[in-house]
Amino acid sequence: MARRSERRRDVAPALHQEKCKQMPQVKTETIQEKAEDIRWFEVSAAGLTLGRLASRIAIVLRGKHKPTFSPNTDNGDFVIVTDAEKVVLTGNKWRDKIYYHHSGYPHGLKEESARHLRERRPELLIQRAVEGMLPHNALGRKMARKLKVIVGSDHRYDAQKPEPLKM
Repeated sequence: MARRSERRRDVAPALHQEKCKQMPQVKTETIQEKAEDIRWFEVSAAGLTLGRLASRIAIVLRGKHKPTFSPNTDNGDFVIVTDAEKVVLTGNKWRDKIYYHHSGYPHGLKEESARHLRERRPELLIQRAVEGMLPHNALGRKMARKLKVIVGSDHRYDAQKPEPLKM
């Protein structure tokens, strides 16, 4: 008498083929990037908390607000952030939050508090927060290029007719 496992091998392929014949063929549709679907949004950072602002911007840059979202394509929209110097950090983060970067040389670790970074280059606060919430690969770098952070309220992107971003 044949073993139980050997009997299963004989019966299983036949059952599998019958089930496959009964199932309807479903094809996966892929979403293509289209230039006419791209929109421009504008948001003022004045009085908004950095992390909450950055997470909303990252959602729009990835395209997760659209029904055609696909994680492997860049379907996101452009975002213009004005008044970058007026963004808010809660608690003692202006003093305690430290940003690090390395020069590439021995003992080249540099550190800077959020307060000093805001005085020197306030647009980097928002840019680094958003880039940390995007994928860390080539697609994420492509999405990050759609973020335009402006110090002050005037910008050069009026020709794109940006819509206000709801926060």
